[in-house]
Amino acid sequence: MRIPRATRIPVSRRRPLFALLFLLIPASGCDTPPPRSAEDGAQSEIQSPAAEATAETDAAEAPGQTGPADQAFPDSQAAIIRLDPNDPNLEIWRDRDISGDPPREPGPIEVGSVLSFFGLPIARTIDDLIAGEVEVAFLGAPVDMGVGFRGAAEGPNALRSMRRSTGSMETMISWRRELTAVDYGNAPIDQFSVERSMPPIRRMVREIAETGAIPVIIGGDHSIEFANVAGLADVYGKENVGVIHFDAHYDAGGTRHGHLISHAQPVRRLVEDGHILGRNFIQVGLRGSWPGPEGFEWMREHGFRYHTMAEIDRDGWHNVMQQVLDEANDGPEYLHISFDIDVMDPAYTSGTGTPVPGGLTPREVFYLVRGLCSENNLVGFDLVELNPLVDPGYTTVLNAKQIVEECLTGVALRKLGLGNRDYLSSLTRRDARR
Repeated sequence: MRIPRATRIPVSRRRPLFALLFLLIPASGCDTPPPRSAEDGAQSEIQSPAAEATAETDAAEAPGQTGPADQAFPDSQAAIIRLDPNDPNLEIWRDRDISGDPPREPGPIEVGSVLSFFGLPIARTIDDLIAGEVEVAFLGAPVDMGVGFRGAAEGPNALRSMRRSTGSMETMISWRRELTAVDYGNAPIDQFSVERSMPPIRRMVREIAETGAIPVIIGGDHSIEFANVAGLADVYGKENVGVIHFDAHYDAGGTRHGHLISHAQPVRRLVEDGHILGRNFIQVGLRGSWPGPEGFEWMREHGFRYHTMAEIDRDGWHNVMQQVLDEANDGPEYLHISFDIDVMDPAYTSGTGTPVPGGLTPREVFYLVRGLCSENNLVGFDLVELNPLVDPGYTTVLNAKQIVEECLTGVALRKLGLGNRDYLSSLTRRDARR
């Protein structure tokens, strides 16, 4: 229907629809402003005195507010909802209840078609690890609260779904035949708190390491590196454990909104809390926009060694790779490798939380990981930030699986006395029959 010309509203006087709707809201609904959040409390420090005075006056005059203005606007600490100390489920760690299991002798349990890492037997207790003389124990750490969005917690089961290993054509070695390995299940985490998930992961890593087995921890976001390395340091001593940190990011960020641990902070926590020495840390693959100058100065202050993608572009991958291998040999007695899949180019590992273009290729990574694990006394390995929910075509899971296999192939080579970064089977080198 056309509006008669006489009743049309001039353009200059027309109001947007949302403005008209706003006018229809009852005034009583705006009398009492909502309580400030922690972020609002922080921002109040930069408000003008006039704005603060107005806020206090409004709060004091608000209907139903009979106390001082600071009661209407509690400070950020008082506004925090804390944990209920009376909840019987507050302590998330529980020893595994095996009371319902059928009687059996301790040792690894064959599971047939049940999903496990690489189709391996499972272990339920420390006694299983000891009785089975287990050399490698896989542990799932399904933490993704440290990223800020969900998905990485599905990493362990995504890797389990890839099933069995078929060995290495390059070396003609099958780590499945050479190493006794089991799936030790998942750590019991608090799905609402990254902080409260660290202790149980650390405890289970320590359990595995105390038996002499190598914990291979599948995450989960990179916050779990803190628990993994701290658990190993509990067993081997902080001065005796070195870490090679493959990552596009240095993960040594400061406090974030009051949180001391997230996927961007494990390295800082490990060093500043005294679990490991900075001089025993090697960073590989840093690129992008973070860290800035302060981050690099912090690493230098603590004696870090690091290799950025800018260095790799300038000096060539082969030269930097050999330097990383040499530095790993020039360090503590024991080595842990923390592998964030975003160190690779997102063309190969797009299924991750914080992809950064310009990363390493599978061919570069596989050789280096196998060489590191064959030449060093590896006591731990973690693979993190695998998010299968954003992984097209299982490309990321496929490459993640191969990274783990290359490491274990290296461990098997070392056990067989063949530990050498350049080891290849004579069958897979140039055909000499020609």
